[in-house]
Amino acid sequence: MLSVGKAWKVSIYLSEGDTYHGASAYSSILDFLFFRGVSGATALKGIAGFGSGHQLHTSSTVDLSSHLPLKIEFVETQEKIDTLMGKLQEMAGNGLIEVQETSIAKAAQPSGPAAPSHVRIEGKARMMRIYIGESDQWQGKPLYEALVTAMRANDLAGVTVYRGILGYGAHRRVHREKPFHLSSDASIMLSVIDLETKLKEFLPVVEQMVGEGLVVLSDVEIIKYAHRAADQDAEEKE
Repeated sequence: MLSVGKAWKVSIYLSEGDTYHGASAYSSILDFLFFRGVSGATALKGIAGFGSGHQLHTSSTVDLSSHLPLKIEFVETQEKIDTLMGKLQEMAGNGLIEVQETSIAKAAQPSGPAAPSHVRIEGKARMMRIYIGESDQWQGKPLYEALVTAMRANDLAGVTVYRGILGYGAHRRVHREKPFHLSSDASIMLSVIDLETKLKEFLPVVEQMVGEGLVVLSDVEIIKYAHRAADQDAEEKE
């Protein structure tokens, strides 16, 4: 939590249409900042402006609306910013990042409870499995969706969500899949494999988000871990 005194303000300038790994760049950055414990961040949308290409964009030009300027601002300590800057530079792409010294006159009070880029995995690793209910919520959205977002923001290697067709949990109540998937009480399992250090760093986030459920860790050995290059994905979509 920030306290009164010296701090630093970070401003990230983007275009509305900028993307990061296929998702909105500004949304991805906000997710990253949120799940890395930044005290607060705000995205501001411009109504007119131009960038390095020196082309003017305004909100009245419909076909250029995706190029309107966006700015993300947050205030943090120098130590915290140092741990985030490498990833922010990657996510901002061609955008501009500005850091200014500032001073906190009054620190905000929290209203509620509150990683380096991924490397290739080979050999020994760990598997985390999270068992929750389909109806479980976190901040107004399905818990399993929120967990996937948090894992992506924390650079975990990947996650798969499984929907159970039959099972029971701590309350001994049987959950079964109903015709046409009308049930909202099915069992959900999230499975993610990564390095032990990465999963242990993520555990506090899991403990914060999963109020009732089961989380297990087990040893695994990676036989093959491969993914297509980003430019190959782009070529296939064209």
